[in-house]
Amino acid sequence: MNNFTSNSHAKALLREAETALLDEKRDLTPEELADLAALPDEHVAGLAAIAHEVRVDRCGMEVELEGIISAKTGGCTEDCSFCSQSARYDSPVKATPFLDMDEVREAARSTASLGASKFCLVLAVKGPDPRTLARILEAVAMVREETGLQVAVSAGLLDDDQAAALAGAGVRCYNHNIETARSFFPNIVTSHTWEERVETCRRIKAHGMDLCSGVLLGLGETGEQRLEMLLQLRDLGPDDVPINFLNPRPGTPLGIRSKVPAWDALRWIAIFRLGLPTTVLRYAGGREVTLQELQAMGLAGGINALIVGNYLTTLGRDATDDIKMLQNMAMPVGIIGSAI
Repeated sequence: MNNFTSNSHAKALLREAETALLDEKRDLTPEELADLAALPDEHVAGLAAIAHEVRVDRCGMEVELEGIISAKTGGCTEDCSFCSQSARYDSPVKATPFLDMDEVREAARSTASLGASKFCLVLAVKGPDPRTLARILEAVAMVREETGLQVAVSAGLLDDDQAAALAGAGVRCYNHNIETARSFFPNIVTSHTWEERVETCRRIKAHGMDLCSGVLLGLGETGEQRLEMLLQLRDLGPDDVPINFLNPRPGTPLGIRSKVPAWDALRWIAIFRLGLPTTVLRYAGGREVTLQELQAMGLAGGINALIVGNYLTTLGRDATDDIKMLQNMAMPVGIIGSAI
């Protein structure tokens, strides 16, 4: 196939995707998504342009901001091979107890001052024991009462009683990432299964909380497995999908992996938007080291939400730089979806 034919075919695929999503309002088929994901690098900008149109058409121009806090850091029993909080690895991150409520309060107030609408309490645990769950519920009540922020929680696997307790306390959203494709998951985690994660995700939805379930790109998965992961997310129906990029952590089994190339990251942001047209796609961990000065291109290529400030064990970008970026792009900060 010569370049002219190849370029013509690529442009035809892009036009067909645009028509399907914007005019016909239908989801792309797995075959259509695979064809788009395989386009040469010179068509990534075209993918991003259509992804932006789809984002504006289906979600609007608003960008939702969320702050997170590591309420319980390190000492996790699980063996997620990317995670410096696992007790099984010799990483610089050491176990600490649940934060004092004053520290949680200060972080929540700081998040609210940025114009953010959501605040997430994150704990490095397989799942919450009764004492930990009680502390979470105490923190949720305090943050809701004193800041008015929507509160999200990420505390590992849940049973029905735990999910009911969190929903009853007014937790708006629960985060439980699938991380990677089902077929690749055993290469990354062996201490629990992909199916266990999905069971918790379904439990979250069954108890009326929004489901936040994200991905981590750059673990060694293939392009085909990224598409598998996207389709598995589509079946699961999350409200919010954080897109993380591996930031290799010292002492972990994946600490020597290379970062995802920036252009590849932009390709997959666009593909995720085209595959999940109405879902909140949230910039999450690793965007600063992966995209660096190209972060605005992700916002112009499908992203419509940000985690602002620092992450769990790594520093994020200064929140004022994110606010300025949004202002320069004329993207207003807002709440996406209905509030509780």
